[in-house]
Amino acid sequence: MILDAIAASILQSGIVPTGTRVQVFQEIYWAFLGLGTLVGAVVIGYMLYNGYKYRYQGGEDKDEDRPKLGEIPTGGGKGKKLFTSLTLSAIIVISLIAWTYGTLLYVEAAPEQPDAGVDVHIEGYQFGWDFTYLNNAGNSTGVETTGTLRVPVDTRVNIEVTSRDVSHNFGIPGLKVKTDALPGYTTDTWFEASQTGNYTANCYELCGQGHSYMEATVVVMEQDEYEDWYGSQQNQTSTQNSSAVAAGGA
Repeated sequence: MILDAIAASILQSGIVPTGTRVQVFQEIYWAFLGLGTLVGAVVIGYMLYNGYKYRYQGGEDKDEDRPKLGEIPTGGGKGKKLFTSLTLSAIIVISLIAWTYGTLLYVEAAPEQPDAGVDVHIEGYQFGWDFTYLNNAGNSTGVETTGTLRVPVDTRVNIEVTSRDVSHNFGIPGLKVKTDALPGYTTDTWFEASQTGNYTANCYELCGQGHSYMEATVVVMEQDEYEDWYGSQQNQTSTQNSSAVAAGGA
Protein backbone atom coordinates (compact mmCIF):
# COMPACT_ATOMS: atom_id res chain seq x y z
CA MET A 1 0.00 0.00 0.00
CA ILE A 2 1.07 3.58 -0.68
CA LEU A 3 0.55 4.64 2.95
CA ASP A 4 2.69 1.75 4.20
CA ALA A 5 5.48 2.71 1.79
CA ILE A 6 5.31 6.33 2.90
CA ALA A 7 5.30 5.31 6.55
CA ALA A 8 8.29 3.02 6.02
CA SER A 9 10.23 5.85 4.37
CA ILE A 10 9.40 8.18 7.25
CA LEU A 11 10.43 5.52 9.76
CA GLN A 12 13.81 5.09 8.08
CA SER A 13 14.40 8.83 7.78
CA GLY A 14 14.91 9.28 11.52
CA ILE A 15 12.38 12.10 11.89
CA VAL A 16 9.99 10.03 13.98
CA PRO A 17 10.64 9.75 17.74
CA THR A 18 11.93 6.47 19.14
CA GLY A 19 12.26 5.05 22.61
CA THR A 20 9.73 3.63 25.02
CA ARG A 21 6.01 3.87 24.33
CA VAL A 22 5.70 6.58 26.99
CA GLN A 23 8.43 8.67 25.34
CA VAL A 24 6.92 8.26 21.87
CA PHE A 25 3.42 9.26 22.94
CA GLN A 26 4.82 12.24 24.84
CA GLU A 27 6.52 13.40 21.64
CA ILE A 28 3.23 13.09 19.74
CA TYR A 29 1.44 15.04 22.47
CA TRP A 30 3.97 17.90 22.42
CA ALA A 31 3.93 18.03 18.62
CA PHE A 32 0.14 18.38 18.51
CA LEU A 33 0.16 20.85 21.40
CA GLY A 34 2.83 23.02 19.78
CA LEU A 35 1.19 23.01 16.36
CA GLY A 36 -2.26 23.65 17.82
CA THR A 37 -0.92 26.56 19.87
CA LEU A 38 0.80 28.04 16.82
CA VAL A 39 -2.30 27.78 14.63
CA GLY A 40 -4.48 29.18 17.40
CA ALA A 41 -2.12 32.13 17.91
CA VAL A 42 -2.10 32.92 14.16
CA VAL A 43 -5.89 32.72 13.84
CA ILE A 44 -6.60 34.75 16.99
CA GLY A 45 -3.87 37.26 16.12
CA TYR A 46 -5.25 37.78 12.60
CA MET A 47 -8.78 38.16 14.00
CA LEU A 48 -7.64 40.79 16.50
CA TYR A 49 -5.66 42.60 13.80
CA ASN A 50 -8.71 42.88 11.55
CA GLY A 51 -10.89 43.84 14.49
CA TYR A 52 -8.50 46.69 15.28
CA LYS A 53 -8.04 47.70 11.63
CA TYR A 54 -11.76 47.94 10.90
CA ARG A 55 -12.87 49.19 14.31
CA TYR A 56 -15.51 51.90 14.43
CA GLN A 57 -13.93 55.31 14.99
CA GLY A 58 -16.94 57.57 14.42
CA GLY A 59 -17.50 59.87 11.47
CA GLU A 60 -18.15 58.93 7.86
CA ASP A 61 -14.78 60.10 6.50
CA LYS A 62 -12.82 57.79 8.76
CA ASP A 63 -14.89 54.77 7.83
CA GLU A 64 -14.34 54.74 4.07
CA ASP A 65 -12.24 51.54 4.17
CA ARG A 66 -14.63 49.77 6.51
CA PRO A 67 -16.80 47.06 4.83
CA LYS A 68 -20.48 47.94 4.83
CA LEU A 69 -23.24 45.55 5.80
CA GLY A 70 -23.86 43.18 2.89
CA GLU A 71 -20.81 44.39 0.96
CA ILE A 72 -18.33 41.85 -0.44
CA PRO A 73 -14.87 42.54 1.09
CA THR A 74 -12.18 43.78 -1.29
CA GLY A 75 -8.42 43.32 -1.20
CA GLY A 76 -8.55 39.51 -1.13
CA GLY A 77 -6.21 39.16 -4.09
CA LYS A 78 -8.90 37.45 -6.20
CA GLY A 79 -8.78 34.27 -4.14
CA LYS A 80 -4.99 34.09 -3.78
CA LYS A 81 -5.10 34.42 0.00
CA LEU A 82 -7.73 31.70 0.23
CA PHE A 83 -5.77 29.40 -2.08
CA THR A 84 -2.55 30.00 -0.15
CA SER A 85 -4.18 29.33 3.23
CA LEU A 86 -5.85 26.14 1.98
CA THR A 87 -2.60 24.91 0.42
CA LEU A 88 -0.59 25.55 3.58
CA SER A 89 -3.28 23.92 5.71
CA ALA A 90 -3.31 20.83 3.47
CA ILE A 91 0.49 20.55 3.60
CA ILE A 92 0.53 20.85 7.39
CA VAL A 93 -2.31 18.37 7.92
CA ILE A 94 -0.96 15.75 5.48
CA SER A 95 2.56 16.06 6.91
CA LEU A 96 1.23 15.66 10.44
CA ILE A 97 -0.83 12.60 9.47
CA ALA A 98 2.17 10.98 7.76
CA TRP A 99 4.46 11.74 10.71
CA THR A 100 1.95 10.41 13.24
CA TYR A 101 1.28 7.29 11.17
CA GLY A 102 5.00 6.59 10.89
CA THR A 103 5.42 7.11 14.62
CA LEU A 104 2.57 4.74 15.50
CA LEU A 105 3.99 2.23 13.02
CA TYR A 106 7.23 2.27 15.00
CA VAL A 107 5.31 1.79 18.25
CA GLU A 108 3.42 -1.25 16.96
CA ALA A 109 6.16 -2.79 14.82
CA ALA A 110 9.43 -1.89 16.53
CA PRO A 111 11.87 -4.73 15.75
CA GLU A 112 12.74 -7.11 18.55
CA GLN A 113 16.35 -7.52 19.67
CA PRO A 114 17.50 -11.16 19.49
CA ASP A 115 18.13 -12.76 22.89
CA ALA A 116 17.08 -9.56 24.65
CA GLY A 117 14.03 -8.61 26.62
CA VAL A 118 11.39 -10.57 28.46
CA ASP A 119 8.61 -12.59 26.81
CA VAL A 120 5.35 -13.09 28.69
CA HIS A 121 2.14 -14.88 27.79
CA ILE A 122 -0.90 -13.19 29.38
CA GLU A 123 -4.25 -14.91 29.74
CA GLY A 124 -7.32 -13.05 30.91
CA TYR A 125 -10.29 -14.65 32.60
CA GLN A 126 -13.30 -13.54 34.61
CA PHE A 127 -11.96 -11.66 36.53
CA GLY A 128 -8.17 -11.70 36.66
CA TRP A 129 -4.90 -12.16 34.77
CA ASP A 130 -2.41 -15.06 34.60
CA PHE A 131 1.18 -14.45 33.49
CA THR A 132 3.47 -17.13 32.04
CA TYR A 133 7.12 -16.31 31.30
CA LEU A 134 8.43 -17.71 28.02
CA ASN A 135 11.85 -18.68 26.69
CA ASN A 136 13.28 -17.74 23.29
CA ALA A 137 11.45 -20.65 21.69
CA GLY A 138 8.10 -19.39 22.97
CA ASN A 139 7.70 -22.17 25.53
CA SER A 140 6.93 -21.77 29.20
CA THR A 141 9.91 -21.52 31.53
CA GLY A 142 7.78 -22.77 34.40
CA VAL A 143 7.56 -19.34 36.02
CA GLU A 144 3.90 -18.42 36.36
CA THR A 145 2.16 -15.75 38.42
CA THR A 146 -1.41 -14.59 38.97
CA GLY A 147 -2.38 -10.99 39.53
CA THR A 148 1.20 -9.67 39.55
CA LEU A 149 3.57 -9.18 36.62
CA ARG A 150 7.21 -8.54 37.51
CA VAL A 151 9.54 -7.08 34.88
CA PRO A 152 13.01 -5.47 34.86
CA VAL A 153 13.47 -1.75 34.28
CA ASP A 154 14.84 -0.45 30.94
CA THR A 155 14.07 -3.78 29.27
CA ARG A 156 11.66 -4.47 26.47
CA VAL A 157 8.79 -6.72 27.53
CA ASN A 158 7.10 -8.59 24.68
CA ILE A 159 3.62 -9.75 25.56
CA GLU A 160 1.17 -12.05 23.84
CA VAL A 161 -2.35 -11.73 25.18
CA THR A 162 -5.37 -14.02 24.96
CA SER A 163 -8.48 -14.96 26.94
CA ARG A 164 -9.85 -18.23 28.24
CA ASP A 165 -13.50 -17.19 28.36
CA VAL A 166 -14.92 -13.87 27.08
CA SER A 167 -13.44 -10.78 25.42
CA HIS A 168 -11.13 -8.70 27.61
CA ASN A 169 -8.64 -5.91 26.98
CA PHE A 170 -5.30 -5.69 28.76
CA GLY A 171 -3.92 -2.21 29.35
CA ILE A 172 -1.34 -0.46 31.51
CA PRO A 173 -2.15 3.27 31.31
CA GLY A 174 1.06 4.31 33.07
CA LEU A 175 3.13 2.57 30.38
CA LYS A 176 0.89 3.51 27.43
CA VAL A 177 0.19 -0.06 26.34
CA LYS A 178 -3.17 -1.67 25.59
CA THR A 179 -4.26 -4.65 23.50
CA ASP A 180 -7.23 -6.99 23.07
CA ALA A 181 -7.54 -10.30 24.90
CA LEU A 182 -9.82 -12.44 22.74
CA PRO A 183 -10.73 -16.13 23.23
CA GLY A 184 -9.11 -18.26 20.55
CA TYR A 185 -6.81 -15.45 19.35
CA THR A 186 -3.49 -14.00 20.42
CA THR A 187 -2.49 -10.34 20.09
CA ASP A 188 1.11 -9.18 20.40
CA THR A 189 2.55 -5.90 21.61
CA TRP A 190 5.34 -4.60 23.86
CA PHE A 191 6.28 -2.03 26.45
CA GLU A 192 9.34 -0.80 28.30
CA ALA A 193 9.41 0.89 31.69
CA SER A 194 12.10 3.52 32.31
CA GLN A 195 11.40 3.85 36.03
CA THR A 196 10.99 1.32 38.81
CA GLY A 197 7.75 1.21 40.76
CA ASN A 198 4.28 -0.30 40.72
CA TYR A 199 1.82 0.19 37.87
CA THR A 200 -1.77 -0.97 37.54
CA ALA A 201 -3.05 -3.08 34.66
CA ASN A 202 -6.77 -2.93 33.96
CA CYS A 203 -9.32 -4.60 31.75
CA TYR A 204 -10.79 -2.13 29.25
CA GLU A 205 -13.51 -4.35 27.82
CA LEU A 206 -16.81 -4.73 29.67
CA CYS A 207 -16.62 -8.43 30.47
CA GLY A 208 -19.11 -9.10 33.23
CA GLN A 209 -20.17 -8.22 36.73
CA GLY A 210 -16.63 -8.16 38.14
CA HIS A 211 -15.12 -6.10 35.31
CA SER A 212 -14.33 -3.10 37.54
CA TYR A 213 -12.19 -5.29 39.82
CA MET A 214 -10.23 -7.01 37.06
CA GLU A 215 -6.82 -5.54 37.84
CA ALA A 216 -3.22 -6.68 38.10
CA THR A 217 -0.10 -5.10 39.56
CA VAL A 218 2.93 -4.56 37.31
CA VAL A 219 6.08 -4.39 39.43
CA VAL A 220 9.06 -2.81 37.64
CA MET A 221 12.27 -3.90 39.40
CA GLU A 222 15.97 -3.24 39.12
CA GLN A 223 17.69 -5.77 36.87
CA ASP A 224 19.55 -7.60 39.66
CA GLU A 225 16.45 -7.73 41.86
CA TYR A 226 14.45 -9.14 38.97
CA GLU A 227 17.08 -11.80 38.26
CA ASP A 228 17.10 -12.82 41.92
CA TRP A 229 13.31 -13.10 41.96
CA TYR A 230 13.19 -14.95 38.65
CA GLY A 231 15.90 -17.39 39.76
CA SER A 232 14.04 -18.12 43.00
CA GLN A 233 10.86 -18.80 41.04
CA GLN A 234 12.67 -21.22 38.75
CA ASN A 235 14.21 -23.03 41.74
CA GLN A 236 10.81 -23.27 43.37
CA THR A 237 9.32 -24.70 40.19
CA SER A 238 12.15 -27.24 39.89
CA THR A 239 11.66 -28.30 43.51
CA GLN A 240 7.92 -28.75 43.02
CA ASN A 241 8.49 -30.79 39.85
CA SER A 242 11.02 -33.00 41.62
CA SER A 243 8.65 -33.56 44.50
CA ALA A 244 5.85 -34.45 42.09
CA VAL A 245 8.09 -36.94 40.26
CA ALA A 246 9.21 -38.53 43.55
CA ALA A 247 5.62 -38.79 44.74
CA GLY A 248 4.59 -40.38 41.47
CA GLY A 249 7.42 -42.90 41.65
CA ALA A 250 6.47 -43.85 45.16
